[in-house]
Amino acid sequence: MIKWASLLLLFFTTALAQSQKPAHLVRPSDTLDPNPFVNTVQQSLNLFYADYANTNTYDSIISALNYAPGQIPSFSDSVICARLSKMNELTPFHLDCNQATLSTIKFFAAQRRGFIRVALGRSALYFDLFEEKLTEYGLPLELRFLSVIESGLRPQVKSRAGALGLWQFMYKTGLYFGLDENSYIDERMDPEKATDAACRYLKQLYGIYGDWNLALAAYNAGPGNVNHAIRKSGGKTTYWEVRPFLPAETQGYVPNFIAAAYMMTYHAEYNIIPMEAKIHNAQLDTMCVKSGIHMQTISKLVDWELTEIQSLNPVYKTTYIPKMTPARCVTGPMDKIGLLVSFEDSLYKLEEAIYNPKPIIITPVVNQDTTQKDSLTLIASPADTLQTNPPSTANLMYHKVKSGENMRQIALRYNVSIEQLMEWNALRTTNIYVGQKLTIYTNQAQVQVTPAPTPTPPPPVKKYYTVRPGDTFGKIAQRNNLTQAQLQRLNPGVKVNSIDIGQRIRIK
Repeated sequence: MIKWASLLLLFFTTALAQSQKPAHLVRPSDTLDPNPFVNTVQQSLNLFYADYANTNTYDSIISALNYAPGQIPSFSDSVICARLSKMNELTPFHLDCNQATLSTIKFFAAQRRGFIRVALGRSALYFDLFEEKLTEYGLPLELRFLSVIESGLRPQVKSRAGALGLWQFMYKTGLYFGLDENSYIDERMDPEKATDAACRYLKQLYGIYGDWNLALAAYNAGPGNVNHAIRKSGGKTTYWEVRPFLPAETQGYVPNFIAAAYMMTYHAEYNIIPMEAKIHNAQLDTMCVKSGIHMQTISKLVDWELTEIQSLNPVYKTTYIPKMTPARCVTGPMDKIGLLVSFEDSLYKLEEAIYNPKPIIITPVVNQDTTQKDSLTLIASPADTLQTNPPSTANLMYHKVKSGENMRQIALRYNVSIEQLMEWNALRTTNIYVGQKLTIYTNQAQVQVTPAPTPTPPPPVKKYYTVRPGDTFGKIAQRNNLTQAQLQRLNPGVKVNSIDIGQRIRIK
């Protein structure tokens, strides 16, 4: 799948390079009328990555086992040990099957099902990154499960002791491995940099102990505690031999790791359906900014929810992305980052207009008899100064803002820029309200504006779900903690591959 993605991207990149126009014919980078071919490329990649992200096997396993919704299966010790033995064949870890690991696995299977479900959903965002870094450092891929028990795959999690991030680095340990912190950033919360640091730390610990379970114990308790336990054990060299002499938390650390690895591997057999992933790692892109930018500016410009920007960029302590060297970056879905790249000039202008309006000199008109002219220094936005010379009224028209519209959509409809709309209407921000009348100067002789139809959703009916744009039968099943087979049994007349927007699907 990755190979085909690379080939597809290479094809589009080559074709795009061959289609470039001479420099004097290229439109500005902040144009709101992007090349249709680029749009086609972007949509094709989005569809490809969405299809790649939705590949899974859990539904067929659960269907084959014929589990009822909510059923909690249990397995004998011999079955669990056989599965651990099978996992051991593919890893240098010692995933031991003993009383400690068996009891922890059974506890997870009965009492931590929701945690595993959420971790599975969040793994779509992080596991590809983890595996890439682990492979780069020659480390076992099973170490990706370590972040599950450390943070639940949540980069903003902070322990009572002060450990922070996906890999729960303490402040001094983070500094030792190159994770910087200032008033605006904390790289312990940066998924890529923290993962790189965790790989280096784990490789160092394994080099000390030569045993992965002891390396994990040292990651949790620190090498000093592990060395003390080794001495008290009489010089033993395996985790299980020194375990009784370790701190209580560390005695449960490796069993927790083994249980998490086991449950994440065999979740389908336990009738655990992953939480729906909001976005897959393969669907992300990155853009680095040339100056300090507020996330609110990004949100306004490309109609991107502020909470999602923050979620996908946890390295920032606030909603401000500072100007630094090397440049700081913003990560997000490919379509949003693509818009940001297209509107990059607009991004900096909008940031300046909102957060740093510059003072201007205004010379008032005086009587002819007055020989002395006074100057006033006032604070005004760029829109205030530009309004003194409005464009020709030959193509003046007005637009009444409708429910659900934003500045970007209106600008695209009339083939103008957001800055022009702000200038013509003396706006300091891109905030608009329903019923607001906007002045527009367009080069088009006539613009046919067809109002968007007002949605008329059906009245809410208990136990039914109304299909929305972007929904698939599998996503609806996952969102409601059902397999596709279970959902299909509830909807025998529905064609699972051709559901329509507005269609009602029975979910219970």
